[in-house]
Amino acid sequence: QVQLVESGGGLVQAGGSLRLSCAASGSIFNINDMGWERQAPGSQRELVARITTAGTTNYSPSVKDRFTVSRDTAKNTAYLQMNSLKPEDTAVYYCHVVLQNRWTGDLSDAWGQGTKVTVSS
Repeated sequence: QVQLVESGGGLVQAGGSLRLSCAASGSIFNINDMGWERQAPGSQRELVARITTAGTTNYSPSVKDRFTVSRDTAKNTAYLQMNSLKPEDTAVYYCHVVLQNRWTGDLSDAWGQGTKVTVSS
């Protein structure tokens, strides 16, 4: 089993900043890619940002140049620094990790419970 603990969501005014964190734990897994997805009310879940073990990042065009994804490999923790927030960034943000079983090598996905971000205009 893996546990993903998210934190950092909340209410912020447009133009403000928030930082999300996602800490992964689970002794039988290696953590591969880490990232964030979001789902706004009435919308499909979408990729926000992702970072590989090598540090390669990719972003949704809607957040590029405003959001920064990073990770602390030693702590198995991913971060999402969100700047210049807009009302359309309002959503529940989910941490997503790709796991590799240390015994079998099998890959699997896991998601956090979600943290709500509300941006007021």
